[in-house]
Amino acid sequence: MKTTQVMINGGGMVGASAALLLADLGLQVTVVEAADAPHFDPNDPLDLRVSAISVASQTLLAKAGVWEAIAAMRICPYRRLATRQQGGQALTFNAADIDQPLLGYIIENKVIQTALWQAMLAHPHIEMLNPAQIASFDNQPEGVEVKLSSGDTWFAQLLVAADGAKSFCRQHAGIGTTAWDYRQHCMLINIKTDQAQQDITWQEFVTTGPRAFLPLAGPYASLAWYHQVADIRRLSSLSNTELKQAIKAEFAHLDFDFEVLQAGAFPLTRQHAQSYYKHSVVLLGDAAHTINPLAGQGVNLGFKDVQALAVQLEFNALTQVDQKQQALRDYQQQRRGDNLLMQSAMDVFYKSFSSQLPGMQGLREIGLTLAQNSGALKNKVMKYAMGL
Repeated sequence: MKTTQVMINGGGMVGASAALLLADLGLQVTVVEAADAPHFDPNDPLDLRVSAISVASQTLLAKAGVWEAIAAMRICPYRRLATRQQGGQALTFNAADIDQPLLGYIIENKVIQTALWQAMLAHPHIEMLNPAQIASFDNQPEGVEVKLSSGDTWFAQLLVAADGAKSFCRQHAGIGTTAWDYRQHCMLINIKTDQAQQDITWQEFVTTGPRAFLPLAGPYASLAWYHQVADIRRLSSLSNTELKQAIKAEFAHLDFDFEVLQAGAFPLTRQHAQSYYKHSVVLLGDAAHTINPLAGQGVNLGFKDVQALAVQLEFNALTQVDQKQQALRDYQQQRRGDNLLMQSAMDVFYKSFSSQLPGMQGLREIGLTLAQNSGALKNKVMKYAMGL
């Protein structure tokens, strides 16, 4: 039987960043990942999966030693964010209002993952098992005995579940979830515009659901189109030319020409683990919580999980059961409430703008106008979203 101090199931953005931060503490880390290593080629099509990276997340990626590599590939800083309801005035957040150079970055997931993997492969305290899968494990307070699909067995003092919303580790550990379906899907559409790189991201709320524009590097952009499941299926069946016409008819604020490159859709769900750990298994990122992607906070919450866990393990010995359990309790206490607050805030925002009750449109417009002119309060919200 092989041994390691920390085994991480999942080499995505959250799992890989956790591996680097924990390995930098001097811990021996083993990463299990079934998918092939990510690869970035500037000539490849842009990834449909993009993330709005906050300033706090940028700081974490710099701490993990990968920010320079990310910036050298392909990123798009954004300085303004606008929210409006159909036909109304925009609530606009501008980095200049709080003397900051930008609000964050829109980056393709594969760019971030490629940089993280390059760093993991070069790190002396990280061993990559790829492609590999966990078949089963025995979870005890002292540690976890893991059996891989290959038949190999390992013993880890801590098993980190960073294996996504359908986490095998969470389910196998017997950790329950509270979840519901928003009964909507979101279509992501990559377009090439006839404009130079833009620095504003915006979202508009209409009766059928939100629509959003996210700038990407160069003349490219990503559109997010929320709609009922049947409508997204219909849109998914269209050719790129037909989809462009549908976009032009519905996205009122696209005042430039563009070409549709590719599109894909996914369901909207909310899920929260009833506990963030059990014995020697701990949950990070989507394995612990999924959120409405409306404000782009999903991966940023995952990075906050990583930072919190790394802080706890820096001062607690994994070999001491009591210390390890205290570290996991403190991690849960620090992160679960914050994640629940963000989930709930996004739900209130989403449902408020989805409501068609009489008078709600006028109330929303009044609320947006008040928020636009709230000065210090608006700036405080902006700083919170940035992690400042």
